[in-house]
Amino acid sequence: MPVVEARILEGYAPEEKKRLIKALTDAIRFVVPAAGEAITVFVSEYSAENYARGGQHRSPSPALPDPSQIVLDYLRAMENRDLDAANISLGEGFSMVFPGNRSMTSLTDLIDWAQSRYRFVKKAYSNVEAFQSGDVAVVYTQGALSGEWPDGSMFEGIRFIDRFELSGGKIIKQEVWNDLAEVRANG
Repeated sequence: MPVVEARILEGYAPEEKKRLIKALTDAIRFVVPAAGEAITVFVSEYSAENYARGGQHRSPSPALPDPSQIVLDYLRAMENRDLDAANISLGEGFSMVFPGNRSMTSLTDLIDWAQSRYRFVKKAYSNVEAFQSGDVAVVYTQGALSGEWPDGSMFEGIRFIDRFELSGGKIIKQEVWNDLAEVRANG
């Protein structure tokens, strides 16, 4: 029965502390063979006036935004063809790789490339997973694609997985896997 205590400065919102508790519970379960309900996490808060490092009082840093929400907002903006909103989510050096090992660095390139593949595509999510891996947050989205082929016929139920890397709250890498080409070739 693992017990974890995290000490933080006051100032984090309840939803941010909830994310912290879940992340600590998941980190323990990654190594210790314990059920989630067997893991106890305490978060103790301290006022900034009762804390100093190097003799200097410190304020808490703002919590990082939820990487899953950043990715879902980006994907929603892409579905709506709101490239300005989608670009806000992208970080310096952003790159993406689509099926066929097609590498791109701009959303305009993606739109141009996709025109011969489909008129539009929408995603229904069955799973969204996020975790920290070294210096980046990693988010996987999984589900089914629906949309319209270039000839106007509709498609649905096509599997996809997208993998994202985020740094500093911005998407720096996107990798896409889906069965669009197989379904189109056999359809």
